[in-house]
Amino acid sequence: MPLDFTAIDFETANSSSASACSVGLVKVRGGRVVDRAYWLIKPPAGHDEFLEWNIRIHGIRATDVVDALEWAEQLPDLVAFAEEDAFVAHNAGFDMGVIRRACEATGLEVPIAEYVCSLQVARKTYHLDSYRLPSAAMAAGFEDFEHHNAAADAEACAAIMVHAATRHGVDDVVALARACAIKVGRLGTARAAA
Repeated sequence: MPLDFTAIDFETANSSSASACSVGLVKVRGGRVVDRAYWLIKPPAGHDEFLEWNIRIHGIRATDVVDALEWAEQLPDLVAFAEEDAFVAHNAGFDMGVIRRACEATGLEVPIAEYVCSLQVARKTYHLDSYRLPSAAMAAGFEDFEHHNAAADAEACAAIMVHAATRHGVDDVVALARACAIKVGRLGTARAAA
């Protein structure tokens, strides 16, 4: 099985996991980046306050998302971009939580996908003082990116996974998770057949 996955990263407007205000996506096929996507998101009502703390981190303000599509309008594009891929994210619990909470806040069904955490992979692959995304990406040879830009962060995450797979001598994300003795997570729940 080839090293195929979609790396994903979200930035949020505030401390609510449902407050996605941007997403970056990077598609990897056979261990190579073949496509990228980035867009701003108008957070769901009730989760749409932009806190100064978050703005200082990513630079996105409420005025930047005024004309952006809302989560419910963008989820189909996100799912279509990923196709049937496993997602990978650095601190995947956060990013998968954004998908779950934004779907709950908008009354949408959570899409079904597997996911692997590149932070956990980095901890089992490198010997670093810090496993934050910039440090782990540097260990993978991916340097000087705009941290907290969702597109750049997704690309850094992809670089970590590709480099780690090479170091562990595996060629797919499930085998990489197994080599690192970490769990493959599951987003959404399958409906029972009628």
